[in-house]
Amino acid sequence: MELITKAELPVGQCEIKHSDTLMLMGSCFTDNIGNKLSDNKFRCDINPFGVLYNPMSIYVALNQLLENKSYGEDDVMQSRGVWFSLMHHSSFSSPDKYVCLDNINSRIGSSSEFLRRTDWLLLTFGTARVYKWNESGCIVGNCHKLNEKLFTRSLLDVEEIVNSYMELISRLRSVNPDIKIMFTVSPIRHAKDGMHGNQISKSVLLLAIDRICSANAGCYYFPSYEIMMDELRDYRFYSDDMLHPSSMAVEYIWERFSESYFNKDTLNIIKSWNEIRRALGHKPFNPESEAYRDFLSQILLKIETLKEKFTYLDVEKEIKLCRTLLKK
Repeated sequence: MELITKAELPVGQCEIKHSDTLMLMGSCFTDNIGNKLSDNKFRCDINPFGVLYNPMSIYVALNQLLENKSYGEDDVMQSRGVWFSLMHHSSFSSPDKYVCLDNINSRIGSSSEFLRRTDWLLLTFGTARVYKWNESGCIVGNCHKLNEKLFTRSLLDVEEIVNSYMELISRLRSVNPDIKIMFTVSPIRHAKDGMHGNQISKSVLLLAIDRICSANAGCYYFPSYEIMMDELRDYRFYSDDMLHPSSMAVEYIWERFSESYFNKDTLNIIKSWNEIRRALGHKPFNPESEAYRDFLSQILLKIETLKEKFTYLDVEKEIKLCRTLLKK
């Protein structure tokens, strides 16, 4: 007996492997999946501008990475004693203008290089509604709680998104011919738009992505939005605000993502690494005992064996931790 309506998964369309590199950009749902990938030892660059909610802010950010843009004093502004960029999350901000600029430019430099060689670009669109800075008419990535009168809010149309991404994909492939692009729509609901307004916004995103993927080989869609709406309808799968997915829902969507894109070998690596990670999280009763030293030695051996078999795994931090603890 089937008690839920399951979303159709894109099983067999493509595979993501530990030997791949992945850049993820978009709404806060990007952080959820990105952290899952990183925790399971995939090589990722997650949100180099911080969280970006709409497709046009992501479009601008990707073009700046392709240009390896260098931010100058005219690209940041100050409010309430803090310097910031309208394209960046507040995590890049600082009371010191030059610290803010260094935070931005150092990340753009490293992510620009990463984008040119990455295997996968995973983009999560959250909303089709954008804010334009009245002074320039440019769409911003973050309003930084400035007075709303300084911005004009509008709804993107499907054609605008499609045309922009058709041009962007062509540009991306001119520098990285083999890049694969995966789109998804965030399951997080934007209550500020109202429930009907949220559905209109999500519909614009879904239509635009469908057209982009239909017109471009190597572009894929993962149905995280449909999984949340159809498979996880109950409010127990939402966090306290009743808008964001709960940790259980994120875990479920991660499992569905894994079913779609990971082969048996990749799943075995994940299983082996999670056993090691759980062991590393073990708190010993007596850290100075010989039994604990033997325990650490076994963990170190498992990590080194995994690294020897899969040389692309980044486990140096864990190896260093084990060796440091063994020296005590």
